[in-house]
Amino acid sequence: MSSPIIAIVGRANVGKSTLFNKLTHSRSAIVNDTPGVTRDRIYGSADFGSRSVMIVDTGGVDVDQSNPIELQVVEQGKWARNEADCVIVVVDNRQGLVPHDQEMVDEIRKSGKPFVLAINKVDSPSQHYILPEFNTLGVKNMLPVSAEHGHGIFELIEAVSGLLPERVEPETESKAIRIAVIGKPNVGKSSLINKLLDSDRCIVSNIPGTTRDSIDTFLKVNDQDFVLVDTAGIRRKGKTRQVLDKFSVIMALKALDRCDVAILLLDAMEQVADQDATIAGYALDRGKACIIIGNKWDLMREKEITFEEFEERVRYKLKFLEFAPIMTVSAKSGMRVDKILPKVEQVFEEYSRNISTGPLNDCFEKAIQRNPMSSYRGKFVKMFYATQVKNKPPTFKCFLNFPEAIHFSYKRYLINSIRKSFGLTGTPVRLILSGKKEES
Repeated sequence: MSSPIIAIVGRANVGKSTLFNKLTHSRSAIVNDTPGVTRDRIYGSADFGSRSVMIVDTGGVDVDQSNPIELQVVEQGKWARNEADCVIVVVDNRQGLVPHDQEMVDEIRKSGKPFVLAINKVDSPSQHYILPEFNTLGVKNMLPVSAEHGHGIFELIEAVSGLLPERVEPETESKAIRIAVIGKPNVGKSSLINKLLDSDRCIVSNIPGTTRDSIDTFLKVNDQDFVLVDTAGIRRKGKTRQVLDKFSVIMALKALDRCDVAILLLDAMEQVADQDATIAGYALDRGKACIIIGNKWDLMREKEITFEEFEERVRYKLKFLEFAPIMTVSAKSGMRVDKILPKVEQVFEEYSRNISTGPLNDCFEKAIQRNPMSSYRGKFVKMFYATQVKNKPPTFKCFLNFPEAIHFSYKRYLINSIRKSFGLTGTPVRLILSGKKEES
């Protein structure tokens, strides 16, 4: 189930990043007095009571002077309206109400999206009042806060929690394989999805997703059910490129929360970018099976790049996805698109695999014989046994007398040994090291 998304919006330098850091208990947003210092989207998790939420810290709406300020206010408001479950509009109590604050509130209010007005920088005892001019906005949920000092944060969390949508019960077990097509903007995600759906071999229908305003797409191909997760969100029209660039990772995170297999789509004509790696990293963090696909391969003849060269480029930049198969397609012409769903089936089968305890322990025993574990403080390190504790992704637990003695490089060696013995192509493998006394 996806975590609700809370967007923090407002003008530059009103304290959005400071509030983000306070809510997420982190320092991952750069805090600086210079207007516009938050250039890229920042996203983080937080616990609001017993509920996990995703918080998005947006850049100031009046940062880019090359575009009309009003347009940016509207763009940010549109993103919040379309994708966030609740919005925190931050204003500056020291500066007072300015027209751009009014425009932002009007945009969010027009959408019907629940929101609160956080009046920031109410810091000292002499400032423990809200300027009367903010009352003219007619906002019901208006709270004084000091993001820097933490005043009013608990009340803000309570107010936002009360506006979040009700929890959606997890879906009943289904045989459908859930797929998310992820990647940075303009790599061809919409074209690929449309090409997959255009196949006359598919039975296609729309079904409600488990996140607000999302529509999943059901496909049936050769008696296998697939669900393209939140394709309506991925294909939604009406957003400018600026907003797509700003929030594409958040959209990927929403889709990843609810998929089994992530298709990471790259533009084969370009170098693998940092943003590609960022999105790929989130697929790995969430334990999703993964297939890497280079799109626009029909244009590669002009560049005279071979598949081997493309593969080498991808592996170099995405070393952490060494388990993911690589394919090349052309979403525009349809070249090799028919190979994608069969590959998804293969990867999903590995992602769902269960390995019995006997063969698993035999694998570890042979691996340790080939490369013995180092001693720990002069004592012999022994593995008692291992077992698989879950699948999706395959997760194994090893019981040792000194689990803290295992270096990450040896842990990686053990994971690679599992792969050599059992394959597990396309899926991450998790290995948990646990202490246990030897049974007599």
